Amino acid sequence: MSLLDSARVATRLPAQDLDRARRFYREKLGLEPIDERPGGLLYRCGGSDFALFASAGTSPGTFTQMALEVDDIEAVTEELRRRGVVFEEVDLPGLKTVDGIAEIEGNYPSKGARGERGAWFRDSEGNMLGIGQPVR
Repeated sequence: MSLLDSARVATRLPAQDLDRARRFYREKLGLEPIDERPGGLLYRCGGSDFALFASAGTSPGTFTQMALEVDDIEAVTEELRRRGVVFEEVDLPGLKTVDGIAEIEGNYPSKGARGERGAWFRDSEGNMLGIGQPVR
């Protein structure tokens, strides 16, 4: 057993402008912070927490920094588009989106799925966020 086996994952995303980020997460994603402290906003989704923190650094936005697993990716992407979220179009070997959603082969056996559907967008701070739906 590792010392970290019982640790909880705590995602932290940088924000150059915390007020702008708060507006994006509220207006585009429908999320409100459950707590805040100077320089930080704490959010909760599905029992897991993530935080935005004031940072002078910027995110490269070239990889998925946080992903949210949903039951109906079409409904979620449709609603987020309605709110003004722009999804990435990807065309790489083995990964191509169609209308912003990619069909991904394979999944982790422990998830009991044969694949996953995924979509990606950037928040107001340039962080790349993903949405995934296991394919059973």
